[in-house]
Amino acid sequence: MDKGKTERECVAEIVKEAEAAGYESLESKLEKGEKIKAGDKVYAVGMKKIVALFHVGTEELSGGMSILCAHIDSPRLDVKQNPLYEDTDLAYLDTHYYGGVKKYQWVTLPLAMHGVVAKKDGSIVEISIGEDAEDPVLYITDLLIHLSGKQLQKKAAEVIEGEMLDILIGSRPLAELPDDSKKDAVKQNVLKILNEKYGIEEEDFLSAELEIVPAGKARDCGLDRSMIAAYGQDDRVCAYTSLAAMLEMEETPKRTGCCLLVDKEEIGSVGATGMQSRFFENSVAELLDGMGCYSELALRRALRNSSMLSSDVSAGYDPAYGEAFEKKNAAYLGRGIVLNKFTGARGKSGSNDANAEYVARVRRIFDDHNVAFQTAELGKVDFGGGGTIAYIAALYGMEVIDSGVAVLSMHAPWEVTSKADVYEAYKAYKAFLLDA
Repeated sequence: MDKGKTERECVAEIVKEAEAAGYESLESKLEKGEKIKAGDKVYAVGMKKIVALFHVGTEELSGGMSILCAHIDSPRLDVKQNPLYEDTDLAYLDTHYYGGVKKYQWVTLPLAMHGVVAKKDGSIVEISIGEDAEDPVLYITDLLIHLSGKQLQKKAAEVIEGEMLDILIGSRPLAELPDDSKKDAVKQNVLKILNEKYGIEEEDFLSAELEIVPAGKARDCGLDRSMIAAYGQDDRVCAYTSLAAMLEMEETPKRTGCCLLVDKEEIGSVGATGMQSRFFENSVAELLDGMGCYSELALRRALRNSSMLSSDVSAGYDPAYGEAFEKKNAAYLGRGIVLNKFTGARGKSGSNDANAEYVARVRRIFDDHNVAFQTAELGKVDFGGGGTIAYIAALYGMEVIDSGVAVLSMHAPWEVTSKADVYEAYKAYKAFLLDA
């Protein structure tokens, strides 16, 4: 939660931990002409935002894999390509929100900036502002209550509009400017600070990926410390537990284990680093080639015969908003990992809907390993809904079911989970890799 507030940061930390656990770069091994064999631990990375880890088993890969798949992107605010401006002696960065957010939740919070700036000379500048105790934080203003009579009459979706989510970043003017530049003196001072600290110019925003996220570390929640409050638990709480389960699988498995951590789920799993890309398919093809047994048919069989847990969070029952849930089919904090046979919206639109035989297999695995689990739907039928990557993986013909941690205030800047559920998710993922 603390080390990976962006996809790039997650992948960098994942690779670091994987290499410490004995994993090697698949690309590097293939370049050296080393054959991939049972017991090998390898990983593949795409554009520094998507990663797949494989622990090669003794059985043929065409027989399928046991796959844990989670996403490492989370709702946030992205800085636009031409963001910096000054208005009435205050400097701002213009943003574009990413994923499904309640925009009013993002105002008047301490915010941090994470990301990279790619310069024309090919160098990459990493930026992280707002996390260290000595760092300044960033901020989005809201209208004071004394003048907000009209604002409070608006619908919640309109109280704060997307173009109002501008980041306040400065108010001090740069001294000794010529008269024709004084109207932008605060903006010029911000640019001076950025240039002195990071060596970047204003035009470098054109090739930057800068993400605005809540500042601060994950915290214990509740007087009994039974819960976790943190940014990005959808879905990094499942990504972490999936990775931990994968890295702790020390003995060579019969069936190849895989942990796939993807980008772009919050905007439809699109792009070169989303689940709809060919990254995973290409990585499995490279793995087969490194084993000396690649063919189009072997690749198709490996994907079709695989079993996956789509490790994604579920909506936790919140008694303050109980009207949105159907109690018999809701997920509750502290009752274990959640199985969602289907997600989607209303009439299961956009859903995978796992087959009954596969649900029974997963139940057996969890019961055999004393995993506490529950089943749920994503709220009442007509209240809305949401989707995961499950339906995309299912296009290969593999068996997939959503299985993750229940979350309160999903997609808010700070989300809440139960420590007990996080532990049961970790146990469930370990059991699945062993017995699926």
